[in-house]
Amino acid sequence: MAIGHQHRADGTLNCTTVCGNRWIKEARRGTVLSISATYAPVGSAYVVPSAVSKAGVEALMRSLAVEWGNRGIRMNAIAPGPIPTQGAFSRLLPRPDLETLALNRNPLHRFGTVEELANLAAFLVSDHSEYINGEVIRMDGGEFLQGAGEFSNLGRALTDKDWESLKPRKR
Repeated sequence: MAIGHQHRADGTLNCTTVCGNRWIKEARRGTVLSISATYAPVGSAYVVPSAVSKAGVEALMRSLAVEWGNRGIRMNAIAPGPIPTQGAFSRLLPRPDLETLALNRNPLHRFGTVEELANLAAFLVSDHSEYINGEVIRMDGGEFLQGAGEFSNLGRALTDKDWESLKPRKR
């Protein structure tokens, strides 16, 4: 197992428990929004430390959603798919052909944007989402679902003629 730099969930755990305990003591409502990763529930090669940390963040968030929900404290997370940033993309997709490979894994054939992530985050911490608690919102353009289907990758490979041949025939 090749592990580069360490990823740790200590900061998320410490910040969440300090804030949550303060809010409980002061009888204040609150919302915690964590950032996870699309691979947290299933793991992934080449990002083992991050996958382990993000799985822990999701377990923390779901556990506290139940434990603190009756105290008015909501817990949610966002699991974003690829969003181009200098730090992540320069390390994970250092060549143009790797970026093309990543785009081809996505049904929308594009990456997410920082603005889309910010909009979702703003909604999840707003009063408009007060009934959402303990959820991980996957924001990946359907990439995870495409990878899960046995034949999902055929969508870009099949021609119109191929699709016609797959239609049910009338008897």
